[in-house]
Amino acid sequence: MKHDSFLNRFSKTVFGKTSGKRDLEGENLRLRRAVEELSALNEIALTVGTSANPQDMVRRLVDCLMRAAKADQASVTLLSGQARGTPETQLRIMATSAELPRYHMNQGFLGWMELHKKPLVINDPKTDDRFKGMEWDSTINSVMCVPLMVKSEMIGALTVYNKKGGQGFTEEDQRLLPIIAAQSAQIIDNTRLIKENAGMQEQMKLAYEIQRNLLPKEPPFVEGYDLAGTTIPAQAVGGDYFDFIPTVTGDWAVCLGDVSGKGLPASLLMANVQATLRGQTLIEAKASERVERANKLMYQSTDAEKFVTLFYGVLDPDKHEMSFVNAGHEPAIFSSAGGGIERLETGGMALGVVDRFPFKQDTVTMAPGDMIVIYSDGVPDATNDTDQAFGIEKLMLLVEEHKGSPAAILIEKIVDAVNEHTGEAPQFDDVTLLVVKRIK
Repeated sequence: MKHDSFLNRFSKTVFGKTSGKRDLEGENLRLRRAVEELSALNEIALTVGTSANPQDMVRRLVDCLMRAAKADQASVTLLSGQARGTPETQLRIMATSAELPRYHMNQGFLGWMELHKKPLVINDPKTDDRFKGMEWDSTINSVMCVPLMVKSEMIGALTVYNKKGGQGFTEEDQRLLPIIAAQSAQIIDNTRLIKENAGMQEQMKLAYEIQRNLLPKEPPFVEGYDLAGTTIPAQAVGGDYFDFIPTVTGDWAVCLGDVSGKGLPASLLMANVQATLRGQTLIEAKASERVERANKLMYQSTDAEKFVTLFYGVLDPDKHEMSFVNAGHEPAIFSSAGGGIERLETGGMALGVVDRFPFKQDTVTMAPGDMIVIYSDGVPDATNDTDQAFGIEKLMLLVEEHKGSPAAILIEKIVDAVNEHTGEAPQFDDVTLLVVKRIK
């Protein structure tokens, strides 16, 4: 009995201490793992938070990822913003710590991630039922992939290959990598968007310079006349167009167009309009015939929803006559030095709406002091913060009030009045003005 009692006490003492030692070692291991994870997360936070270049950020993230997961190889794949279901790789960067081939993520594998949008662990690739038929590289023993998610959309994936030591990826890995992905995804996406926006801004700046070079740098000298024009785009580039074009008959084509839409697409169409109209001045023809041909060309070369309103005039400085066609545009204002003001409306519909249209033209004779003010709808339609439009009446009053001023000064007065009216309200549309004034 005493012998049995002694053995029981000895057994409890020894094995109890052994069990406690094992618990302590396990706790130390967990604490060590937690410190490693926190260190890895801190390193990754610094990595993705201090780089302004998405490619450099991803490259540094890959190195951190490989160390954090204790993997032979790691990669980050970013997807393009194209249609989901057929994801396309925009950027893929990989790092390896061993003399192994660089693995390429299979499209089916990436498609699985896109469909399920959840972490994927494969510790025995060759027997995994989810990827039957997929040919795995013979050196791949384990794979773990985690989606990069931004607002429920997958923008890419983190992938690690071959856990060091030959073992598979653990529960700790399955906890850590999603945290890394969540920590990195939004910052990567924001940095990429900033980079793309900077590139777009540079392109818009270039488009602006190209567009400015297409417009007249200064009005031409025409004996007995004062000409001026300006355009103020609502965005970086605009869809309004004005021009002074010498014709084969010695006259001057004076035109102002307004392309449907705004921004870069409108500016591209505007360049097309300019080329079309300039081509028409090489042919001896009436104003209406030139506009009819321009309309046909615009109809054939533009989409159905695109159109152009246009005021097209031909100034004969010898006869002091302006023949004009108004193609769906704001009626120009004709102000007589002797008193009286009218709007020039004769013409037809906008260009590009139908294949053929019989445009009509009219002619006004200009005496000294007479002037024609051509404008886009961005002038009368300019609104203030109470949604009140500038209006055609106010524009006509300004024309009459400053009819004795030079053409450039009149334009300046109108632009100032429009700006004063709109105040802090954003510019709704391009503002374009062109003035033709007979001075003797």
